Amino acid sequence: MLDYPTLKLIWWLFIGVLLVGFAIMDGHDMGVGTLLPFLGRNDEERRVIINTVGPHWDGNQVWFITAAGAIFAAWPLIYATAFSGFYWAMLAVLWALFFRPVGFDYRSKINNARWRSTWDWGLFIGGAIPPLIFGVAFGNLLQGVPFHFDQYLIPYYTGSFWALLNPFALLCGVVSSAMLIMHGAIYLAHRTEGAIHQRAAKASGIACAVLLTAFSAAGIWLAMSIPGYVITSIIDPAAAANPLTKTVIKSAGAWLANYDKAPMLIALPALAYVGALLAAVLVKLGRTFAAFWCSGLAILGVIGTAGGSMFPFLMPSSSDPIASLTVWDSVSSHLTLNVMFWATLIFLPLIILYTSWAYRVMAGKVTAAYIRENSHRAY
Repeated sequence: MLDYPTLKLIWWLFIGVLLVGFAIMDGHDMGVGTLLPFLGRNDEERRVIINTVGPHWDGNQVWFITAAGAIFAAWPLIYATAFSGFYWAMLAVLWALFFRPVGFDYRSKINNARWRSTWDWGLFIGGAIPPLIFGVAFGNLLQGVPFHFDQYLIPYYTGSFWALLNPFALLCGVVSSAMLIMHGAIYLAHRTEGAIHQRAAKASGIACAVLLTAFSAAGIWLAMSIPGYVITSIIDPAAAANPLTKTVIKSAGAWLANYDKAPMLIALPALAYVGALLAAVLVKLGRTFAAFWCSGLAILGVIGTAGGSMFPFLMPSSSDPIASLTVWDSVSSHLTLNVMFWATLIFLPLIILYTSWAYRVMAGKVTAAYIRENSHRAY
């Protein structure tokens, strides 16, 4: 059995991998859904766009479900506090996601322009709202979330839904949305040809520019105006989870301190810039497959920058800094983390292998001719 501190770090990495996997695999079909009403100029073009992701979008949801389940099992205090504080935001995500299964399955069942247009906008909502809210959530984590615990470790959220929609959080929402729109546009450029390919390639360049601009602005804002959190007491990584046994203060520029302690972390924001720029260049060169994976590296860089900057904090508290949840004091028991560790070593490779096989089987261009030949079977 691995020791408790090591397992705490491993699960921080595992959940990071699951979040990145979700952003890469489910993010591109959300990006495609966001672009659907704008890049498809007629019904046939929109069916082409839908069929680039229609056969596999639901399989990509495995990453989302697995990440949520892992947070519930590995970080129960995070799960309880986040779903309490972000209750209406999480409901908005779920309501938006409801449009996806019915939109994909029923959109083309009836040959009626109004019916199909309605579901096109439903798929837009299902693709655009979740990334925006996830970005807003990260923006609020970086600022601190207003919550505290009582003596029984029951969390109490003292903020409101509208308070979540503050300027910095909305900027982070722009980063998240632009990131996945870029990713989806590159995937769409890879799977299509002709006019749709050209529009998708152009959209990816615009989204790349928005991503890098917003990411830079968020970094400057964070460094100059938003205080971070610092643990000032001694931490016992092997201790049982209890967030109220430490002392924490807010400090200007604290979210940048990890880059002084571990200079190699600078590779994460650098990866965001290099990956996005390489993706934009490769799309122009017609190498869309390589561009897709460079876009994936940019996603890794963006999410990794947030995680690396906040470590060891997971959910800082703005109203009671001592209650802030960290890698060390918000986790499940040693036994639970160990059992989950071995289960993950078995099942995560299976998910990756299954996903790789599915994409290999469904590789190739989706064309208007394919839609006409398979009008009653295609999405």
